[in-house]
Amino acid sequence: SESRMESFLALWPVGCKDTGLVAAQFAGLITAVAVQRCHDLTCLQTQHSLIHSMHLTPPTVLILASGRGERFKASGGSVHKLQALLAGKPVLQHTLDAVRASGLPWHVEDVGHPGMGDSIAAAVRHTVSAAGWLVLPGDLPLVQPATLQAMAQVLLDQRAVVAWPELAGERGHPVAFGRDCLPDLLALQGEKGAAPVVRKWAEQGRGLAVPVQDEGVVTDIDTVDALARAEALWHQRQAGG
Repeated sequence: SESRMESFLALWPVGCKDTGLVAAQFAGLITAVAVQRCHDLTCLQTQHSLIHSMHLTPPTVLILASGRGERFKASGGSVHKLQALLAGKPVLQHTLDAVRASGLPWHVEDVGHPGMGDSIAAAVRHTVSAAGWLVLPGDLPLVQPATLQAMAQVLLDQRAVVAWPELAGERGHPVAFGRDCLPDLLALQGEKGAAPVVRKWAEQGRGLAVPVQDEGVVTDIDTVDALARAEALWHQRQAGG
């Protein structure tokens, strides 16, 4: 591993040192390498070629399905919200169908964790070679495949380090995180989820709100009433409304 690391470091321009973290995968070795965000053309070209040599997979959808769903049960739900039927099919199955239709790689994190932050960190560890991550709660059954593709494209175009869809000014999911977020995401724990990571990069001017016309980004199934509203919207879509 040490010889591989030495070979990797030897490829970086001498001037690229110190200020930012680039999470790198090289010959099966994952590490965080400190590099300067320099504007030297030779440096940028070298970084670009190295990214391609890392064999990163496309931005990957992380479907969070390990929550307890207590609010749904407290509202009168008889099963876990992800197993509740929406138009005759489990909520989680709707979400999975949308993700599959997007053509993006995906990972379901359904192992029990203390909090959402722990779930996100675990999912990122399982997909650490991805070019970025779209964090999608499993209870968003109406999100559209085109929305997932659009959020992934933001990362591929390097338009932002973090991005979120907005419907009429309301933030939704999935939230997209670029490779620069890797150390922050791996360090997450507790109930706050990835909000601190979004805030950190947004405050540095590297966050982006992506306007969408997809009610699915804000239609989560937290209560029985929310499930009924989602089903009404599903039927409206089927009717072409």
